[in-house]
Amino acid sequence: VETLGSVSRICSDKTGTLTLMEMMVVSAVTAEAAYQVGGNGYAPEGEVTKDGKRVDAKPGEGEPVLALMGRVSLLCNDAELFQEQGTWKVEGDPTEGALYPFATKLGLDRKAEIAEAPRIDAIPFESEHKFMATLHKPAQGQAFLLVKGAPEVILEHCDRQQTASGQPAPIDRPHFLQASDQLAGRGERVLALAWQDGATGKPDGLSAADLPKNLVLLGLIGLLDPPRKEAIEAVRECHDGGIRVTMITGDHRITAAAIARMLGIGDGKTAVTGTEIEGMNEAALQQTVRNVDVFARASPEHKLRLVKAIQANRQIVAMTGDGVNDAPALKKADIGVAMGIKGTEVTKEAAEMILADDNFASITAAVKEGR
Repeated sequence: VETLGSVSRICSDKTGTLTLMEMMVVSAVTAEAAYQVGGNGYAPEGEVTKDGKRVDAKPGEGEPVLALMGRVSLLCNDAELFQEQGTWKVEGDPTEGALYPFATKLGLDRKAEIAEAPRIDAIPFESEHKFMATLHKPAQGQAFLLVKGAPEVILEHCDRQQTASGQPAPIDRPHFLQASDQLAGRGERVLALAWQDGATGKPDGLSAADLPKNLVLLGLIGLLDPPRKEAIEAVRECHDGGIRVTMITGDHRITAAAIARMLGIGDGKTAVTGTEIEGMNEAALQQTVRNVDVFARASPEHKLRLVKAIQANRQIVAMTGDGVNDAPALKKADIGVAMGIKGTEVTKEAAEMILADDNFASITAAVKEGR
């Protein structure tokens, strides 16, 4: 409690702690069109529109590229959605959970899609390679590979883009990079979806190194996880009380800066990425953490370095975390704060404090009590 009272800097995850952790697909971009997606959180009600008119993925009359994006959303996915007391909840990754209602709004049925093309192999998502891929074999026809992940990674593995005619065309990378920056600039988390028809598996199973370089890019989707109202207020209280708030996230730099701007963290423009952290020595990192409060595309290893750099500047640090790999950073921080809902047992063991509701405002309340 004494340490809590003397905390001078709080380093927080973004998703779920500063935000609602209710991801929702709000936009989609293909080689030929841009779409808006309406609705509310994980609920399946809502519609996909282009220029204000509703579109779907019905065979023969719907949008064929959107139909493929819907299939990737349903099949290349490990999350589960369920209803509890009238509220839709997700078991697993919130980003993946948000993809199901997107496909439902296009008129696709998950059970039918799974029955038609069962999964025979997969490359699970890892923060090191930033993508997930699944291999499917329909009863009739060739096997195909479905992929989703960070745009910069997926674009490197694509040499063509899907068109409405059904014939892939050479990829227009600048178009998708610009679209990705636009979506991220609105605070959206961006995922790229791709596929390969006629894909083959390996006898010993697929690994991340097996992802082909000749995938066909389907398009980008933008997801939004709005900031918690109480977090905006809590950040302001911290600043009034002389405590700096730092956001560390795995998201894209522009997305991180946009959400930080909504929360009042940092200057609303500057964000340092994990790759830039890797290029800095300890002295340079110490200098950087004096001036920067938003860190994007950061891994658990970067978190540990950031804690050490902030402590070297004689600040008392509270650090939040939920994954197994966050444990070293939590152990090193003056106060390690584990997530009570989405945190792993390892993280809870490593932490001094467990956040029962995973809400940033509760950390601020605890610091107040400590004082």
